[in-house]
Amino acid sequence: MTHTINSWLTDMDGVLVHENKALPGAAEFIATLREKERRFLVLTNNSIFTPRDLAARLAASGIEVPEESIWTSALATARFLATQAPRGSAYVIGEAGLTTALYEAGYIMTESRPDFVVLGETRTYSFEAITKAIRAIHGGARFIATNPDVTGPSPEGPLPATGAVAAMITAATGRKPYFVGKPNPMMFRSALNRIDAHSESTAMIGDRMDTDVVAGIEAGLRTFLVLTGSTKESDIEKYPFRPSQVYPSIESLIDLI
Repeated sequence: MTHTINSWLTDMDGVLVHENKALPGAAEFIATLREKERRFLVLTNNSIFTPRDLAARLAASGIEVPEESIWTSALATARFLATQAPRGSAYVIGEAGLTTALYEAGYIMTESRPDFVVLGETRTYSFEAITKAIRAIHGGARFIATNPDVTGPSPEGPLPATGAVAAMITAATGRKPYFVGKPNPMMFRSALNRIDAHSESTAMIGDRMDTDVVAGIEAGLRTFLVLTGSTKESDIEKYPFRPSQVYPSIESLIDLI
């Protein structure tokens, strides 16, 4: 039995936008969700930006998403830490998206004997900050990272991302981080809780088999793969799992809302 879809989770880059330009049908898809008052969240593993920054970025490309409808790996990490160790302390390597989320979750940022080292995306990884993180972990801090992506895109080519810096800290400490963002299905479960949605009646739209689709399947969601981002149709065969359906772009999904 297939439940009606009444809640939607969608990835951002490669589904709604590509290099800050709206993809075909993206603005109409979001406008239709809002018009029909469907519960939805736009998800991103990027922990640099706050939801307000991302809402402004999407608006600049013509897609109107309220900031409360954006769920980042930074927010998911803050939610996870707030449930694991309420009002704890953290040494944070990251930008405003992560520090704001942790601050709002009641966390204290400190370099002195933190409960956790929390690693997120940043544009300027400092050797000094990485050294402090390594020493804090040696001193007993638990190691958390927002997402395992090893590279991020830029107009000039790939940039090292959270997963690559996490690997460096792991090499120096022997401790692997717990990654909260995709493909950890926890990112989707926390998103479902945020909009009070149920997995049986929620669909996930993504452009990557190895993060969006696998995490969607593990979280019990219907998964729709769109071919406007990382995964090409010929790549699907390489994976031991399948999305529920494959579509050329998000435009093809407007009729399902």
